[in-house]
Amino acid sequence: MLYGHRLCLTASKMKLQYRNFYVFSLFLLLTTGITFADDAEESPEENIVHGEERPGEGSAVREEGGVLVLTDDNFDKVVDKHDHVLVEFYAPWCGHCKSLAPEYEKAAERLKEATPPVPLCKVDATVNEEVAKRFEVTGYPTLKFKKDGAWTEYDGPREADGIVKWVSEKTDPNYKPPPEAVVTVTKDNFEEFINSQELVLVEFYAPWCGHCKSLAPEYEKAAQSLKYHDPPIPLGKVDATVETELAQRFDVSGYPTLKMFRRGKPQEYKGGRDQFGIVDYMHKQSGEAAKLLSTLEAVKKLQDTEQPTVVGFFDNLEDAKLRLYMDVANEKRDDLTFGYTLLSEARDLYRVNPGSVVMFTPEKFHTKFEPKYHVLKTADSDQAAMLKFITEHQTPLVGQYSTQTDKFYAEFSKTFLCIAFFTVDWSFDHRDATQLWRHKVAAVAKDNRDVKFAIANEEDYMTGLMKEMGLADSGEEFNIGCFKDFRKYRMEPMDEFDADEINNFLKKLRKGKLEPQIKSQPIPKKSSGPVTVVVGKTFDKIVGDKSKDVLIEMYAPWCGHCKNLEPIYKDLAKALKKEKNLVIAKMDATANDIPDQYKVEGFPSIYYAPANNKESPLKFDGDRTVEGFTKYLKDHATVTFGKSLKDEL
Repeated sequence: MLYGHRLCLTASKMKLQYRNFYVFSLFLLLTTGITFADDAEESPEENIVHGEERPGEGSAVREEGGVLVLTDDNFDKVVDKHDHVLVEFYAPWCGHCKSLAPEYEKAAERLKEATPPVPLCKVDATVNEEVAKRFEVTGYPTLKFKKDGAWTEYDGPREADGIVKWVSEKTDPNYKPPPEAVVTVTKDNFEEFINSQELVLVEFYAPWCGHCKSLAPEYEKAAQSLKYHDPPIPLGKVDATVETELAQRFDVSGYPTLKMFRRGKPQEYKGGRDQFGIVDYMHKQSGEAAKLLSTLEAVKKLQDTEQPTVVGFFDNLEDAKLRLYMDVANEKRDDLTFGYTLLSEARDLYRVNPGSVVMFTPEKFHTKFEPKYHVLKTADSDQAAMLKFITEHQTPLVGQYSTQTDKFYAEFSKTFLCIAFFTVDWSFDHRDATQLWRHKVAAVAKDNRDVKFAIANEEDYMTGLMKEMGLADSGEEFNIGCFKDFRKYRMEPMDEFDADEINNFLKKLRKGKLEPQIKSQPIPKKSSGPVTVVVGKTFDKIVGDKSKDVLIEMYAPWCGHCKNLEPIYKDLAKALKKEKNLVIAKMDATANDIPDQYKVEGFPSIYYAPANNKESPLKFDGDRTVEGFTKYLKDHATVTFGKSLKDEL
């Protein structure tokens, strides 16, 4: 009995201890939030928890700025739980990805509240190579959209409003693919189209053109994106083989040709040829190039730049010349920085009258041989006069030739351009030495105004331009190379700077007494086929022959299009071999110097140099068949074709 009594007491104590443990456990649960795995249940609503791990995803899912961070391990587990998902594949070093990031995060926060919610995700494709390979990611950023189990490419805008609108449209149950955004333009609706918005883009294409076919899907994607721009930027296309009058009107000589129109006036398109290149460029072109400078400090600050700047000085917004100036600024916006002011104190500071346009030279390029700024009085000036004024003064007496400014010096290579190569260093410790050399060159430049002078950092051009001019191995710290009539000339290196020696070199160059430096393959000893082979040293003799029309193909040995053209080009040469006044020629553009007027933008580039105008060759834009070439040559012939050919045609 005593033993049984002890058992009962022990059991009672155990019950009490258990009850105390239970109470204590409940206390811990309520005060600390501790849970047990067996009691936890997955809830669909808990799958999107801002800034925390996602219960039920299988792997921890981080969130950055509202964007889910996916990896090779958790990708499928996350995206499979949602009908609609937008995923960005990025690289940490990618500039475009960095620009997209804040807009993508804004869109992610808004789309979490959408109906239905749409998660935005991102994958570091440089780390998570398995999933990146699966989605065939070849560039950054690449965005993929999942809808009802099917993945498609995201081709919408890259700013928050556009992303939200694109995703919202795609997730709408009643969504239908949008109609083609690119407008088909003909002579009947051309004027209406180019004036439909402040800014439009027009592609002139040929249906048979391979480059046009490659551009078409990118152009359409860009058009879909730009319709969301405020205001919209329409994209149009013109079949130049049908609308020949429009093609001739806008000097279309190759396909595809893109022309931008601002307020109905044509301007050169200088942007990319893919979706985002087009979109980025057109975004930058929107709005006015010249900004209102409302304070004197703003006028001064605009000049704090490495390149020349332009400021228009007006006294009221109704001045008709202000609109003219704004149009000029828009046309040159890719090259220079523009502003305008209505301040009387600004006009007084620079001693100019209302209606003046001023080109300011950067302070580091000032010399005692030229003014610090140039003034154009617009009262009697038209747009052409303004453009001429800007072009004449956008390079100082001696500026710097670089990858940013070489476009300013391109025109001078046709006439007379001399570049002084040395160590150009604008850092505090070396700027005085740089200026010393530059001012020595300026002293020569002031007495040779027919020559445009510039300095260039030799380290930037040692393996390029200096090598082409024969100066890379001179061993001297200062060298001069010149362009004249498209040709390159080398001045013998000087032990010390000698202005007289430079002047003598320039005199000989003017009189044609110096031999140019020409990159050239060896001159062929004899013809090895029906097509005449041209090299750098024979270009002037063969292509420049004023007694013959010449068709010349600029090719690259590795170019697939060139290889496909080769048998056709040979057949053409065979068919026309009896034409004594016509030359069918080719040149390896990667191994020989080519005059600037034969600009090669892709391979093959084909030019027609008529006997009566060698200075302005025509870029071939016909059908690349024997028949197409033959018809073109007959239509453009400037010397007599043989009777046999005429009879055949």
